Formats: sequence, structure tokens, C-alpha cells
Amino acid sequence: MKEQLYTIPVTDAFESDCECPLCKMKKDLEQNAIEYTLGPSYMEDDNRALTDEMGFCEKHIEYLYQEKNRLGLALILSTHMAKITKDLKKMSENTIPSGKSLLRKKTDSSSLGSYVDKLHHNCFICSRINRTFDRYLDTLFHLYKKDRSFSQKITSSKGFCTYHYALLFDLAPDHLSKEETKAFISDINSVYFSNMERMQKDIEWFINKFDYRYQNEPWKNSKDALPRTILKTHSSITSDMEESKSYPKAEQQT
Repeated sequence: MKEQLYTIPVTDAFESDCECPLCKMKKDLEQNAIEYTLGPSYMEDDNRALTDEMGFCEKHIEYLYQEKNRLGLALILSTHMAKITKDLKKMSENTIPSGKSLLRKKTDSSSLGSYVDKLHHNCFICSRINRTFDRYLDTLFHLYKKDRSFSQKITSSKGFCTYHYALLFDLAPDHLSKEETKAFISDINSVYFSNMERMQKDIEWFINKFDYRYQNEPWKNSKDALPRTILKTHSSITSDMEESKSYPKAEQQT
């Protein structure tokens, strides 16, 4: 079955020591998409047509700029910019704006404004990530139905970020039977709330370490509580934040 093609990244994510397996899946997909975009593929006509059409979001254009292939990015942006200029020049010649576009509804935008709005919300990398991530979600529910051990991987994990917990909660009835949905919801509720309580304790102890009265107390599991809490509450975060090991010293706190 097609779903089996994605069992390895899904099971690997749940076996990893991370605060949200779904965030890890998406982060890995993001890195793969960035490498793919600046790999040999950017010279292929079909991929260049897509990058010319879609462009990149602000986040991913910055990530691409941080990569080593500056020439590849320059070539991609050169043809993308040429297409935008050509399209907008043609639209501007045939469009008379009615004024105060910021105060109008989106449905009232000119064709030029709609074009730019669509361009602003499109991203070649986001599209590539989301397309595969949807297949990962299908695989996750397929494994839950077919592999009894997979439910144990879920319940033994560190839970999920709030966004992905809600996503799984809402998607379950679309993939599982009524009884399977009930069991699945019970599993993700258990692992989500127990791990949120764990994180609550960690972040509160992190806060305590800013109090001079606790400066000689051990850090316990709270040194990286802040980035882990951000991941729990705000989903995927940058690798720079995840890898940061610069912690405040208790003796400098007031």
C-alpha cells in the first residue's frame, strides 16, 4: 500500500526523544525541501516553472539564503522575478484601481491585487512540505489501525504540541471507526495532558531558578524548558532555538 512508503519516517519520529513527533516530521520535511530546492532539481524545467509561479514565503526565502548555493538561489529568483514583472506589467496596463484597497474586502481586490495576494501566500517549499505531511498523517492513522504496537509508541512518547494534538483530535473520525476513534482520543489525551503537566513543572522550576533563593538548587530538567515550552505551545520552532544551550546563571539572577 502507498501508506507503507512513509512508515519509516513516522515510526522514527515517534521513537525519537522529542516533544512532538509531528513537529519533527515537519522539520525534517522542511530541511529536505530546502536541500531539494537548491539541489540539481532547480535546473529542471518543471521545477523551475513551479518556483517561478509560486515563489517562497518570507521564512523559507531566508532559509534558502542561509544555504551555501547562492548561485542556485540567484538563478531561481532571476526567472521568478522576470515572471512577476511580466505578469504585473500586463495587468497594470489593463487595470484601473478603485482606491483604498486596504479597506476593501479581498473579493473586491483588482486582478493585480489578487495576483500579488496569491503570490504572498504561496510558497514552493511550504507546498512541498504540506503535500508530504498530509501523507504522513494518513500513514499515522493507517499504522494505528493495522499495527497494535504503534499505539504504544504514541502513549510512550512525550506527547504533542498543542496545534498537532488538536489536529489529530479533529482528524481521527475521518480515518478511524467509531471505536477506534474513541481509543485513539483516549491515547492522545493521556499522553498530551500528562506531558503538558510535566512541561508545566519544568518551566515553573526554570522560573524559580531566577530567584536567588534557588541559586544553589539543581536545574533538574529545566535548563532547556523555555524552548521546549515554546515548541509545546507554538508548534515547530527553529533549529537555532532547539539547539541553544545558553542558559542563565542562577547567581546572576535577581
